[in-house]
Amino acid sequence: MLGFDRKAAQATWTAAAVLLLLWLLYTVRSTLFVFVVALLFAYLLYPLVNLLDRVLPAKRAHGLGLTLAYVIFLGVIVAVGVQIGTRVAQQAQSLSGRLPEMLAKWQAPPVAPQQNDLQAQIMENVRAEIARRANELVQLVPAVGVKLMSVASDLIFVVIVPILAFFFLKDSEVIRAHILDLVDAGPWRARLDSLMADVHLLLAHYMRALVLLSLATFAAYSIFFTVMQVPFGVLLAVIAMFLEFIPMIGPLSAAVVILLVAAVSGSHILVLLVFLVLYRLFQDYVLSPHLMGQGVELHPLLVLFGVFAGAEVAGVAGSFLSVPVLALARVLYIHLRRERHAASTEPAESR
Repeated sequence: MLGFDRKAAQATWTAAAVLLLLWLLYTVRSTLFVFVVALLFAYLLYPLVNLLDRVLPAKRAHGLGLTLAYVIFLGVIVAVGVQIGTRVAQQAQSLSGRLPEMLAKWQAPPVAPQQNDLQAQIMENVRAEIARRANELVQLVPAVGVKLMSVASDLIFVVIVPILAFFFLKDSEVIRAHILDLVDAGPWRARLDSLMADVHLLLAHYMRALVLLSLATFAAYSIFFTVMQVPFGVLLAVIAMFLEFIPMIGPLSAAVVILLVAAVSGSHILVLLVFLVLYRLFQDYVLSPHLMGQGVELHPLLVLFGVFAGAEVAGVAGSFLSVPVLALARVLYIHLRRERHAASTEPAESR
């Protein structure tokens, strides 16, 4: 006879509930991404808000500090936009207008018979490939413009993200308390509290490091491009700064764009290539480990896997979130391993 197995039914309903939850998360992935970006933006402003909370009077210090932090951030954005944004817009307009002409004039020079070294062959191949793809590059400029216009239609998120971040910062303690209330008082609640504290430190360190790395990239690139008199230097430095937020793929894409623009504009492409390689080595092996700290350290192979897997799942958004997601998984794994080790040693200690 067929009987009713309560455990099998519970397992089936649990699996169905998990699948339904995953399906719902995938359905609202765009909205979820906006909230995640808002959370990361909140962590970007958190050090300033925390500093102002300690400096301002205790009465209503949090609300006043949060408001003042937004005022300071908005002032910095406006000041930077006035000083740099105008030059970036001018250089972008100039590049889009001159690019077809530069590509048309850029032809591969004849290589002397005695010039058969590796450098000459590489330059010859690069020039030939760019000349062959000139028409495609010219057609790409309007396509990029259309893409930027479509992104501009979503500029409402530029307003929504700071508003959501404001509520995250304002009610962070309330949200934390509600999450802890989901678990009864005891060891499991203490473990959840410890896990949330580690996640908080992880995200704070990650956003601080990411912003500092992007600013360092902009400063180094803009100074070097100015000294070398690279055309459209500020524009290229800004592009590299924003692409720094996308692990692995972003810096590589920025390097390709910089070398391409330098090649068609007649700049010293080999000097730029050496600079880009040296700066990437300095950032990846000196600056980034120092800023990221131990909480965000991930093996390069794991980062590459996360970037490509995230790109397949959610495009650029997936690549952007791959490193923090992997770092969060690492924190969870460390906690689980710690609890397992404690559980395995507890009987021995009790004896």
